[in-house]
Amino acid sequence: MALSRSFLRLSLLSALVLVSACKKQEEAKPEAASANNAPAAAAPKAKTLKVGLVTDVGGRGDHSFNDSALRGLELWGAGKKMEGGSYKDATPEELKESLAQDLASRGIAPVGVTPVVLQSKVPEDYEPNLQTLVDEGVSLAIGVGFMLENAVETVAKRNPDAKFLLIDSPLVSADGKVYTLPNVRTVMYREEQGSFLVGALAGLASKNNKVGFVGGMEVPLIKKFEAGFRAGVAAVNPKATVLVNYTGSFDNVSAGKQVGQDLVNKGADVVYHAAGSDGLGVIQAVKEARAAGKPVFVIGVDSDQSHLAPEAVLTSMLKRVDLGVYEAVRDLSQGKLEGGDVTLGLKEGGVTYAPVRVDFPGKAEALQKVEELRAKIISGEIQVPNHPSQLTSAPAKP
Repeated sequence: MALSRSFLRLSLLSALVLVSACKKQEEAKPEAASANNAPAAAAPKAKTLKVGLVTDVGGRGDHSFNDSALRGLELWGAGKKMEGGSYKDATPEELKESLAQDLASRGIAPVGVTPVVLQSKVPEDYEPNLQTLVDEGVSLAIGVGFMLENAVETVAKRNPDAKFLLIDSPLVSADGKVYTLPNVRTVMYREEQGSFLVGALAGLASKNNKVGFVGGMEVPLIKKFEAGFRAGVAAVNPKATVLVNYTGSFDNVSAGKQVGQDLVNKGADVVYHAAGSDGLGVIQAVKEARAAGKPVFVIGVDSDQSHLAPEAVLTSMLKRVDLGVYEAVRDLSQGKLEGGDVTLGLKEGGVTYAPVRVDFPGKAEALQKVEELRAKIISGEIQVPNHPSQLTSAPAKP
């Protein structure tokens, strides 16, 4: 989806202040001298590739977007897991458990890279963090999230011999045109397609004919989630009302909880969030409402969030950031990582929904209907809108 440069800068990255990257001079490490009696034909030891990743402000532990990216690099790419501030080797069982059934045929297995992760506390960290990774000699630097678009572009142009991966945004020129750099791969998703499916599920599971959507920042990317969700609800339950609200952030759990409570109090019995760490608050709000006796559900996003509230999470819209990261790391290890744009939807396995583990009346029929809709989207029979302006009905604003 082509966006104007000025709109992208103002609406997506208005909080991003460009700072000069503090370049860290890496000391050259002398190679160990060969022993005098070493065989002349001895093969050199293979060098382990270092892959760096810069999180957005949501950081590690969001159980959603950033954690999905980290899973693709650390668990799937490196065979490692973070425990107590350091890496431990993951077991084959842990790797297997992390792979949903739809990924079983993807051949996902560690490729022996060394992960280097830098967490961003504020937007001003993005550019210097990426430059630090380059200065440390990583073979690939990953920027996680559309808010890193400007930083990735700047550092990639400054370091044309380094390779970069940008998740969730294309590169956009000064005149508003999407373009590519030979050293940057961008991965984008058809979030509206996965959101359509969970919207349909919400519309079928709702008893009140009233459901809710909680977005983070009110930007074009999150509007794709909203549009798809509302379209999915309308496709199966045209009588249903969709209540919409935005928290204005991705790293404010308390704001998410407040908005979630508000939607539940206004009668929404299924609430879908696309709000980063704010969504943890939405889940908590629905969990508490359910514990108080209200028959309400919440739908998670990006990663399977059922473990956060097993009785309250209806499903999660899975956005395979982990797959996008892993496939770039795998291609790097095979010497075939190239720049350019990649877009992943239902057909490519980039979006889907998590297993529905809770029960509700008509569950079997509802899941059958959702799968029928999936097939129609993949075939092209259904074209899912990617912006609310393309919808024929307006939501009831809280």
